[in-house]
Amino acid sequence: MVTISSTWYLFLPIILSLCPITLCASVLEDLKNLHQPPDFNSTIFSNCLKNPSLRYCSSSPMLDLDEIFKFTIVASHLCNESKNPNCVESFPKVDLRNRPNIAPLYLSFDFFWKYCPLSIMSIDLSNNSMKGDFPTDVLYCTQIQSLDLSINAFSGDIPIQSFSPLTNLTFLNLSYNCFSESKLSDSQFFKRFNSSSFLHSGALLDQKRFTVKAIFLLVGFPILVILMVICFLWLCFQRPDFLPSKLQRSRRFTPAILKAATNDFSNKYLVGKSDVVHIYKGILRDGTEVKIEMYWDDIPRDSYRKFVEECKVLSKLHHKNLVRFLGWCRSRKFRAIITEWTREENVEMWLSGSGPPWNHRLKVLMGVVACMRYLQEEWPEVDYELNTSSILLSDNVEPLISRFKVGDQNSNRRKIHGFGVFLLEMILSRKVQEEFDGGDAGFIRFMRTLNLADLKQMIDERMKVTETIFHQVKQALSLGLMCIDQSNSDKPSLAMIFNTIARAYKASHALPSANHRFKRHMPVQTK
Repeated sequence: MVTISSTWYLFLPIILSLCPITLCASVLEDLKNLHQPPDFNSTIFSNCLKNPSLRYCSSSPMLDLDEIFKFTIVASHLCNESKNPNCVESFPKVDLRNRPNIAPLYLSFDFFWKYCPLSIMSIDLSNNSMKGDFPTDVLYCTQIQSLDLSINAFSGDIPIQSFSPLTNLTFLNLSYNCFSESKLSDSQFFKRFNSSSFLHSGALLDQKRFTVKAIFLLVGFPILVILMVICFLWLCFQRPDFLPSKLQRSRRFTPAILKAATNDFSNKYLVGKSDVVHIYKGILRDGTEVKIEMYWDDIPRDSYRKFVEECKVLSKLHHKNLVRFLGWCRSRKFRAIITEWTREENVEMWLSGSGPPWNHRLKVLMGVVACMRYLQEEWPEVDYELNTSSILLSDNVEPLISRFKVGDQNSNRRKIHGFGVFLLEMILSRKVQEEFDGGDAGFIRFMRTLNLADLKQMIDERMKVTETIFHQVKQALSLGLMCIDQSNSDKPSLAMIFNTIARAYKASHALPSANHRFKRHMPVQTK
């Protein structure tokens, strides 16, 4: 059997016969331009007969002659590039250290490493700044005794199991790479070499890095958790509107929320002002427009508890003809009530401006009495104010009672009286209301002495009352007088008022024409 050196000698004449001058061209040019000599096939088979241990001889199911020919070309060039003294006789080492221009190229020729010459004992690819995973192709050279891949940028895991066939390997250097950290120190593979083979390779547990991580876990992580808890608590107590809706405290606003909603209580958002109360229009984080009534007074703790209990009751009210109560707030300097923002046109402005017809006025009366009935049945402890200046109007002419509070449960007579006044204000002309100053009793006596012709003169002429609806207006006037009659101990009940207004509302066909638009009036802002 021929020796390893003589085996290598069998290849060189093939290449030299194709190129008289060694390294006459680059390896890529030779791979492109050189072709197999006529006797190449017989030469390869002859080699395999002489030395069956050659790697290409064991390829199955048949020899790939094209690939073997490429292998011989690369081997010839690589042997010379590695500065072996006599490539005709032997190819003992691959030495491409400090050759970053060609080392990656030769490493990419997987067919070469597949048929790695048995004569190679040492592979040195160090200091080439090569990147990528561990170059496992070099491990096809199972006979090597030395492997140096240091000072590169290889990454990923080291294929420890793939080193098992390299029984002759006595020197290994993987230092100064970027391999993944692993438990090499506990493996048999590590014991086969020593820590100097893996300096700054990333594969060994770095004690300094481990210490830093341990300090972070033991000290930094708890601090991080504490900071997160502090931030969460700050959100809970200062800006709960940033929390998920399920974690927010319902109806409870904080000064920080109101400050953000009004751009730090900017005058731009101030819509009304007195010595004690400032009224702002605010915009919450979710885009909801709100009215904020801020009371700059200092009340004792017991009074504040009562204030909170009242707010909790008001927050439960829900009716389409009530301004929606959203919540409350208290700080050291003020307390605040937050309600939904509505159009600032009230019934008084509406009546004086557009002169709405009777059916529109009935719609407003119907909404007010429906809300009164809801409050009497569900929340009798809630008191409210009924006058044309405190009842607002929505865009679709729905009345909204805007002033209400927890008050005396035995105030039904006063509520009925208030509705009577409101009803008369909705019917009578402004001139009658302004000129008559005889009080309720005198006014009632005066109204009852009028004949039909005089009564018509008292009604707001802009309603254009026809004979068809005059009967309804007359009934409503009678109802209003009954409500304000203090001498009458048997005032009409709320149920009777509701039924009377409902019948008139139904008879008037309720809703106005779709083409009707009432004139809007914006109040003069006082600051």
